Amino acid sequence: MFERFTHAARDVVVRAQAEARDLQQSPIGTQHTLLALLADPDGAIATAPALRDRQVDARFVRAEILRLVGPAPTAPDPLPDSDAEDKAALKAIGIDLDAVRRAIEENFGPGSLRLPRSPAPKRKGVLRRFYGSSGHVPFSPRNKKVLELALREALRLKHNFIAPEHIVLGMVREGSGLAIQILAERGVDLDDLRSDMTRSLKSQAA
Repeated sequence: MFERFTHAARDVVVRAQAEARDLQQSPIGTQHTLLALLADPDGAIATAPALRDRQVDARFVRAEILRLVGPAPTAPDPLPDSDAEDKAALKAIGIDLDAVRRAIEENFGPGSLRLPRSPAPKRKGVLRRFYGSSGHVPFSPRNKKVLELALREALRLKHNFIAPEHIVLGMVREGSGLAIQILAERGVDLDDLRSDMTRSLKSQAA
C-alpha cells in the first residue's frame, strides 16, 4: 500500500512532522498537515479556488496556528512503544516513515526535510538513531484518522493512488480538528473545497 502514496503525498506526511518541530509543538496535528499541504504555493492545494479566494496560504495557516496554540516546549522523549505505535498505525495505511525519509534525503540531500530552527538540546536514546537531534514528535490520533480517511477516499473514488487531495478530502470528512477550525473561521466553504479536490483528482486520473 505504500506504493499508493504519490511522492507529493509522502512529502506532506513527512513535512507535517518538520512543521510541528519547527513550531515546537507536539503532537503532530491536523493543522501541521494542513500547513504541509500548502507548502507548495503552486500546488493543487494552495491554488484550489476555495482556499485561494479566502487567502488561505501557508503563511496565514502558520500565523493562525501560533495564534490558537502558540509555541510550546517540545515534549519529552516518548516511550519506545509510543514510537512503535505511530509507525504501526502509519504502516497500516501504507506509510513507512523511515523509507520515506531515506528516499527524500537520497534525492534532496541529508537534512533536506528539516526546517530552520533554533538549536535544541541533544537527545539520548534509541530514538536519536531515527530522528537525529530534531527529536521524535508523535502524530495525534485525529491526524492518523485523517490519513486513514484519505485512503478510504481514494477507495471511494476508485483511485489506485493517494495524492495530497485525498488527504484534504480525509480532513474534510473527519470534520473536526484545528485544521478544519482554521478553515471554517476563515469562511472556507468545505463543500467547495471538496469539489475542488475531486476535480483536481479527476484531471490526474484522466
